[in-house]
Order: sequence, then C-alpha cells, then structure tokens
Amino acid sequence: MQKQIAITLGEPAGIGVELVAKLALQNQLHDCIVLGDQNLIQDYIDLNNLDITLNSQSSSNINCHHIATPSPVTVGQLTVENSAYVLKLLDVAAHGCLSGKYSAMVTCPLHKGVINDSGLKFSGHTEYLADLSQTENVVMMLLNKHMRVALETTHMPLKDVSSSITTESLTTTLNILIHDMQTKFSISQPKIAVCGLNPHAGEDGYLGMEEIDTINPVIKQFQAQGHHVYGTIPADTLFTEDKLQHCDAVLAMYLSLIHI
Repeated sequence: MQKQIAITLGEPAGIGVELVAKLALQNQLHDCIVLGDQNLIQDYIDLNNLDITLNSQSSSNINCHHIATPSPVTVGQLTVENSAYVLKLLDVAAHGCLSGKYSAMVTCPLHKGVINDSGLKFSGHTEYLADLSQTENVVMMLLNKHMRVALETTHMPLKDVSSSITTESLTTTLNILIHDMQTKFSISQPKIAVCGLNPHAGEDGYLGMEEIDTINPVIKQFQAQGHHVYGTIPADTLFTEDKLQHCDAVLAMYLSLIHI
C-alpha cells in the first residue's frame, strides 16, 4: 500500500479548508490524508454546496484524520485559543513522516503572530520541524518549475541578517545545498549561483563589505574544491529567465530577496 501525504489544515480560521476543497474538486487528493477538524471541512462543503465527500471512495473525496479544534472557529477571525491545535497538526504530521507512516507532509498556512501571542514560541515551520526532528542544520528551499532557491537565513528581522552570515554558516549551507542537489535532484555537479547581500552585491565595498569579507571568500573555497559555485550576483539581475536557465539552484542571503 502506498504511503499517504499528510496535509495539515493550518490556521482553522484561514484558507486551509478552502485550499483542500479545491484540490478535492480537481481530484488531486487520492494519496493524501488531511489532518484537522473534519467539521470545518464539512461545514465548508455544505455552505458552498460542493460535490465533495469525506472519508469515502469517490473521486472527489477528502480523507481526513479528525483532530478537533478546542475552541469554536469563525472564518477570518483568528484566536489564540486554537494555537496549540495548529502546532498539534504539525506534530502529528511530522512524527508520522519520521516513523514512516507518511511519505511527506504539506502544510496549509498558519499565523505566526497568533501562535506567539498565545505564549507558544514559533518562528516558522523550518525551525519548528528542525527542532522536532533534532536536526542541527537545515536549509530552506523554495522552488517551482522555473527555479530552485535556497536561503542562508530564515525568519529573522532584517537588521540581524548581516551578523548571522558567517564563514562557518555559509560553508554549512552550501555543503547541504550541494549534497541535496546531488542526492535529491540527481544533479552530480550542480551549478549554484550565489546572491549578494547588499544592493549591487556591495558595489566593490561601497555599499557594504559582507561580499568582500565573507561571501566571496567562501565561494572561492568551494571553487578550489571543484564545485560549480559562482557569484556574488546582485539579486535584481540574477532573477531573470536568461540567468536562471544557466544554474541549477540559487543561494539567496535572506527571504525578502525572492518572489517565486
């Protein structure tokens, strides 16, 4: 029997239920199980008179593992009372993946601010899942059919980004990125384009020294080891169709640089 993909509903007052319903209408949930409150899904189906069933054998079926919300839900009205429920969905999905029960997990949107307002510390899926799986070093990658973009830093204020980029951290990130491009994407010698941190990649130091002091030396070390790592390249010129077709992945210094 093929393992299922676990889909977490995310913020119960958000768009997770709508997203799942639209996938069901497109018959895209055959190998998936939705983790969340099935009453929210059924209410949405009834309200919109949709041809969708729950836990049946029909083509437009949603297979749901019911996990009830502790507090009533009004669409569009966020409440801290359901924050622990949101994290519980992640726990169930992640532990299912770690145990081999699920083949992968997909997460519907949640609201970091509401979760933190409840007293639960949460900076993002990346850090939460890394902690849960006891993984010391992780790299976030965003991708679509046009590009693959890995990030040196994640989920931090912009004022903290520069000090977080060190020779050690950048070396670790590039090693993980190259390894995963080889093992997960079957690209034996991946070509990695590295974005600069500053506008115009520092403009030879006039707009910042991070490229000269930290980023470029690391790139040269990887080149000396035979890796196809090149840069630094200003992000505003790298993210074009012409440039992207010549690299297998991009390493950006922070999340705001990219729009996939």
